[in-house]
Amino acid sequence: MRTRPITHHDFADLLALNDESVEYLSPLSPSGLESLCKQSPLQLVIESAGEILGFIITLAQGADYDSVNYQWFAQRYEQFLYVDRIVVSKGAHAKGAGSAMYRAVFNFARDKGFAVIACEFDIDPPNPRSARFHQKFGFREVAQQRVADGRKAVSLQVAIPPYHAALPNYFCPLSSGPNACAAATSPRSTSVNATGDET
Repeated sequence: MRTRPITHHDFADLLALNDESVEYLSPLSPSGLESLCKQSPLQLVIESAGEILGFIITLAQGADYDSVNYQWFAQRYEQFLYVDRIVVSKGAHAKGAGSAMYRAVFNFARDKGFAVIACEFDIDPPNPRSARFHQKFGFREVAQQRVADGRKAVSLQVAIPPYHAALPNYFCPLSSGPNACAAATSPRSTSVNATGDET
């Protein structure tokens, strides 16, 4: 397996993969995919023998993106790398594709100096595979919120890239109030898929 940047030639395959797991992801149109890729500091496919097994798209602070989950982090964290979606084909689950892409994300975040990696996954309906996957990479929950007109609930999660000197109170407790997470990196004075898949 190898990772490489997404190209326009991949779009049809990526849209099909997104549709395959759309119950855990937000729908994605060709124009939406192009917009995400244009803004993404790191977007990758993973392939084996010429077959695309999955993809990952990240966004940084300052993106023009109306996702309620992205906006949650944007309103609380001055600097972050957000995993908008990680998708692995159903035939490639538990074969290391997801882990390989996340290792690339963590290495990129470390090299570029991002203080936090952010993501979310479904908890209602539950997605235990994604919960286990993110726990393995050190993600911890900082909040929950309902999305899709209340039809779904997500766990909002953060992890610290390796070798980054995070603040002691970085993983703020859920009971700390709506502005507790603003302590990460440089707090705002006015501060509020990713949907992951198995390895």
